[in-house]
Amino acid sequence: MSRIGKRTIEIPTGVTVAKNPEGVEVKGPKGTLTRHFRSEVAINIDGHTITLVPTKETGPTRALWGTYGSHLVNMIEGVSKGFEKKMIIEGVGFKAAVVGNKLVLDIGFSHQVEEAIPAGLIVTTEKNLITVTGFDKELVGQFAATVRSHKPTEPYKGKGIRYMDEIVRRKQGKKTVS
Repeated sequence: MSRIGKRTIEIPTGVTVAKNPEGVEVKGPKGTLTRHFRSEVAINIDGHTITLVPTKETGPTRALWGTYGSHLVNMIEGVSKGFEKKMIIEGVGFKAAVVGNKLVLDIGFSHQVEEAIPAGLIVTTEKNLITVTGFDKELVGQFAATVRSHKPTEPYKGKGIRYMDEIVRRKQGKKTVS
């Protein structure tokens, strides 16, 4: 039994959830999200609550039960509050800037790295801090991971791009023998 799937999901005021042939559509003050769900888990919308019930008792269905519950909670939270990821750039001469709909990174290469900002995301930069906000949790997380993958933090000097809450374990450099 899935602990996440068994929970009833509360729909806050200002958010509407509707089942369509394409999937489930969640509308809120921040935007609209639509996601297709397979038929192994029945999604019942009753007033201001959502319940999930598996139609078959198999292993993959139980896994989908909890996953679909998490997806619905994230969709509701996204259209009502939104999501945010903060990243820090560390290194001498490393900087970031938003130019039009692109994020331009100077991170120690011989060229600038440009990353197109997807629709639905707001990216802001100030000094060595990049903030990615949006209402789709997947899109926010994927864009932040893509930006971080250009120059992950290295463990010797700590240079690179890291998440605000990420802890980088520093390594000791080589010792000289005297």
